[in-house]
Amino acid sequence: MAKDSSFDIVSKVEFPEVTNAISMAMKEITTRYDFKGSKSTISLEKEELVLVSDDEYKLDQLKDVLLSKLAKRDVPIKNISYKKIENASGGTVRQRAELISGIDKDNAKKINTIIKNKGLKVKTQIQDDQIRVTGKSRDDLQQVIAAIKSADLPIDVQFINYR
Repeated sequence: MAKDSSFDIVSKVEFPEVTNAISMAMKEITTRYDFKGSKSTISLEKEELVLVSDDEYKLDQLKDVLLSKLAKRDVPIKNISYKKIENASGGTVRQRAELISGIDKDNAKKINTIIKNKGLKVKTQIQDDQIRVTGKSRDDLQQVIAAIKSADLPIDVQFINYR
Protein backbone atom coordinates (compact mmCIF):
# COMPACT_ATOMS: atom_id res chain seq x y z
CA MET A 1 0.00 0.00 0.00
CA ALA A 2 2.98 2.29 -0.54
CA LYS A 3 1.55 3.56 -3.85
CA ASP A 4 0.79 7.28 -3.84
CA SER A 5 -2.51 8.65 -5.08
CA SER A 6 -2.66 11.86 -7.06
CA PHE A 7 -4.84 14.28 -8.97
CA ASP A 8 -4.32 17.37 -11.11
CA ILE A 9 -5.81 20.82 -10.53
CA VAL A 10 -6.49 22.54 -13.85
CA SER A 11 -8.42 25.52 -15.11
CA LYS A 12 -9.66 24.96 -18.62
CA VAL A 13 -12.35 26.19 -20.94
CA GLU A 14 -14.01 23.79 -23.38
CA PHE A 15 -14.06 25.77 -26.63
CA PRO A 16 -16.65 23.57 -28.41
CA GLU A 17 -19.02 24.38 -25.54
CA VAL A 18 -18.23 28.10 -25.93
CA THR A 19 -19.03 27.86 -29.66
CA ASN A 20 -22.34 26.13 -28.88
CA ALA A 21 -23.20 28.77 -26.27
CA ILE A 22 -22.44 31.56 -28.77
CA SER A 23 -24.72 30.02 -31.42
CA MET A 24 -27.50 29.55 -28.84
CA ALA A 25 -27.12 33.18 -27.68
CA MET A 26 -27.18 34.46 -31.26
CA LYS A 27 -30.33 32.43 -31.94
CA GLU A 28 -32.02 34.02 -28.90
CA ILE A 29 -30.88 37.52 -29.89
CA THR A 30 -32.41 37.19 -33.37
CA THR A 31 -35.80 36.31 -31.83
CA ARG A 32 -35.84 38.86 -29.00
CA TYR A 33 -37.96 41.98 -29.51
CA ASP A 34 -35.52 44.36 -27.79
CA PHE A 35 -32.79 43.35 -30.26
CA LYS A 36 -34.97 43.83 -33.37
CA GLY A 37 -33.00 45.83 -35.96
CA SER A 38 -29.89 45.74 -33.78
CA LYS A 39 -26.36 45.12 -35.08
CA SER A 40 -25.53 42.88 -32.10
CA THR A 41 -23.11 40.00 -32.70
CA ILE A 42 -20.95 37.64 -30.67
CA SER A 43 -17.93 35.94 -32.20
CA LEU A 44 -14.96 33.88 -31.06
CA GLU A 45 -11.53 34.93 -32.32
CA LYS A 46 -8.81 32.53 -31.17
CA GLU A 47 -9.28 32.56 -27.36
CA GLU A 48 -11.20 35.81 -27.18
CA LEU A 49 -14.90 36.63 -27.31
CA VAL A 50 -15.83 39.72 -29.30
CA LEU A 51 -19.17 41.35 -28.47
CA VAL A 52 -20.51 44.11 -30.72
CA SER A 53 -23.75 46.02 -30.19
CA ASP A 54 -25.46 49.37 -30.86
CA ASP A 55 -24.77 50.94 -27.45
CA GLU A 56 -23.49 50.08 -23.97
CA TYR A 57 -26.97 49.20 -22.68
CA LYS A 58 -27.54 46.65 -25.45
CA LEU A 59 -23.97 45.38 -24.92
CA ASP A 60 -24.84 44.64 -21.27
CA GLN A 61 -28.00 42.82 -22.42
CA LEU A 62 -25.88 40.86 -24.91
CA LYS A 63 -23.46 39.89 -22.11
CA ASP A 64 -26.37 38.71 -19.93
CA VAL A 65 -27.70 36.47 -22.69
CA LEU A 66 -24.23 35.07 -23.41
CA LEU A 67 -23.44 34.44 -19.72
CA SER A 68 -26.70 32.57 -19.22
CA LYS A 69 -25.95 30.33 -22.21
CA LEU A 70 -22.35 29.76 -21.06
CA ALA A 71 -23.56 28.81 -17.58
CA LYS A 72 -26.02 26.29 -19.04
CA ARG A 73 -23.15 24.65 -20.97
CA ASP A 74 -20.95 24.47 -17.82
CA VAL A 75 -18.36 26.96 -19.10
CA PRO A 76 -16.68 28.64 -16.09
CA ILE A 77 -17.88 32.25 -15.92
CA LYS A 78 -15.00 33.21 -13.59
CA ASN A 79 -12.54 32.52 -16.41
CA ILE A 80 -13.83 35.42 -18.54
CA SER A 81 -11.83 38.64 -18.30
CA TYR A 82 -13.57 41.64 -19.91
CA LYS A 83 -11.54 44.39 -21.49
CA LYS A 84 -12.42 48.06 -22.00
CA ILE A 85 -15.45 48.98 -24.13
CA GLU A 86 -14.32 50.67 -27.35
CA ASN A 87 -16.09 52.40 -30.23
CA ALA A 88 -16.42 50.34 -33.41
CA SER A 89 -17.45 51.19 -36.97
CA GLY A 90 -21.00 52.21 -37.83
CA GLY A 91 -21.71 53.83 -34.45
CA THR A 92 -21.47 50.56 -32.56
CA VAL A 93 -19.50 49.60 -29.47
CA ARG A 94 -17.22 46.59 -29.09
CA GLN A 95 -15.93 44.73 -26.07
CA ARG A 96 -13.41 41.93 -26.04
CA ALA A 97 -13.42 39.25 -23.37
CA GLU A 98 -10.46 36.94 -22.87
CA LEU A 99 -11.15 33.29 -22.00
CA ILE A 100 -8.55 32.35 -19.38
CA SER A 101 -7.32 28.79 -19.66
CA GLY A 102 -4.64 27.41 -17.36
CA ILE A 103 -3.47 28.41 -13.89
CA ASP A 104 -1.03 31.33 -13.85
CA LYS A 105 1.82 31.60 -11.32
CA ASP A 106 -0.04 33.92 -8.90
CA ASN A 107 -3.07 31.64 -8.66
CA ALA A 108 -0.82 28.57 -8.40
CA LYS A 109 0.87 30.17 -5.39
CA LYS A 110 -2.53 30.90 -3.80
CA ILE A 111 -3.62 27.29 -4.30
CA ASN A 112 -0.31 26.02 -2.89
CA THR A 113 -0.75 28.24 0.17
CA ILE A 114 -4.28 26.90 0.74
CA ILE A 115 -2.97 23.33 0.56
CA LYS A 116 0.01 24.01 2.87
CA ASN A 117 -2.24 25.74 5.43
CA LYS A 118 -4.34 22.56 5.71
CA GLY A 119 -1.29 20.78 7.22
CA LEU A 120 -1.92 17.51 5.38
CA LYS A 121 0.76 15.08 4.25
CA VAL A 122 0.54 15.88 0.54
CA LYS A 123 3.04 17.18 -2.00
CA THR A 124 2.26 19.75 -4.67
CA GLN A 125 4.08 20.22 -7.92
CA ILE A 126 3.43 23.05 -10.39
CA GLN A 127 3.54 21.73 -13.96
CA ASP A 128 3.17 24.51 -16.56
CA ASP A 129 -0.47 25.61 -16.17
CA GLN A 130 -1.65 22.89 -13.77
CA ILE A 131 -0.83 21.61 -10.29
CA ARG A 132 -0.31 17.94 -9.37
CA VAL A 133 -1.13 16.94 -5.80
CA THR A 134 0.17 13.58 -4.51
CA GLY A 135 -0.23 11.86 -1.18
CA LYS A 136 -0.44 8.43 0.40
CA SER A 137 -3.93 8.90 1.82
CA ARG A 138 -6.91 9.41 -0.49
CA ASP A 139 -8.73 11.03 2.43
CA ASP A 140 -6.05 13.76 2.54
CA LEU A 141 -6.48 14.33 -1.19
CA GLN A 142 -10.25 14.67 -0.77
CA GLN A 143 -9.71 17.18 2.04
CA VAL A 144 -7.47 19.19 -0.32
CA ILE A 145 -10.22 19.15 -2.98
CA ALA A 146 -12.79 20.31 -0.41
CA ALA A 147 -10.48 23.11 0.79
CA ILE A 148 -9.86 24.38 -2.74
CA LYS A 149 -13.56 24.21 -3.64
CA SER A 150 -14.45 26.26 -0.56
CA ALA A 151 -11.70 28.84 -1.24
CA ASP A 152 -12.65 32.00 -3.10
CA LEU A 153 -10.31 31.84 -6.10
CA PRO A 154 -10.39 34.36 -8.97
CA ILE A 155 -10.50 31.47 -11.49
CA ASP A 156 -12.58 28.33 -11.74
CA VAL A 157 -10.65 25.08 -11.20
CA GLN A 158 -11.37 21.46 -12.09
CA PHE A 159 -9.91 18.28 -10.63
CA ILE A 160 -8.84 15.62 -13.13
CA ASN A 161 -6.79 12.38 -13.28
CA TYR A 162 -7.75 11.30 -9.78
CA ARG A 163 -5.98 7.97 -9.21
